Amino acid sequence: MSNLNRSIFQGHPFHLVSPSPWPLFTCISLLTLTTSAVSGMHGFESAGYWIPSALILVISSMFLWFRDVISEGTYIGNHTLAVQKGLNMGVALFIVSEALFFLAIFWAYFHSALSPTVELGAQWPPIGIEAINAFELPLLNTVLLLASGVTITYSHHSLIQGNRNGALYGAIFTLVLALVFTGFQGVEYSVSSFTLTDGAYGSCFYFGTGFHGLHVIIGTIFIGVGFWRMLAYHLTENHHLGLESSILYWHFVDVVWLFLFLSVYYWGS
Repeated sequence: MSNLNRSIFQGHPFHLVSPSPWPLFTCISLLTLTTSAVSGMHGFESAGYWIPSALILVISSMFLWFRDVISEGTYIGNHTLAVQKGLNMGVALFIVSEALFFLAIFWAYFHSALSPTVELGAQWPPIGIEAINAFELPLLNTVLLLASGVTITYSHHSLIQGNRNGALYGAIFTLVLALVFTGFQGVEYSVSSFTLTDGAYGSCFYFGTGFHGLHVIIGTIFIGVGFWRMLAYHLTENHHLGLESSILYWHFVDVVWLFLFLSVYYWGS
């Protein structure tokens, strides 16, 4: 009987994940979304109905999967120190892969900017394109994004020190600054004199700043979830892995924007 009781207990600190339907559900949802999006780009009429449905499926699968992860880490206690270390390593490797992705974007930009071809008029920006003034809206957005990095760091340190109000207010200010940044980015796009189809300059500009904007939106949602979990008393001063991951991601977004501002807006104009 004692041997049977001993066999119930786990002899290691790692989390053996229970069978879950959400990975398969997410794969099917993403396949539906990409297929419908490509169909829409090629003019299929029914794609207009499939794209919103597929997007709802992707969001639903993410919500349900993350709900299970939150339950495992907050209520069940599966996120031991060893598991947290592995998750931290996973987030760090993910950010490294994102950094390499942006490296490819900068590579494409400098490939054209450092040696403009005859088709570009042998100059950068190409003939006929009026670059955005770096010291107007882009500079304001830089200040907003750097300020958001300060406020989320204040929120993090407040949480570590047990200052719940400071952590909440820091997260709120960060979310407000992030939303204002995204709004100003949309204003910049709406008043720009060139578009995505205006040669190499337009493609590189919108590809770099647009994907950075997408990362800002994802980071805003990431921090928003952390804010909600603070409100729900999920996070403690020594167990807030999700919020730490969102903060690390947000600082990465800040650094990428600095490179974009210096190379694309300032030097490239």
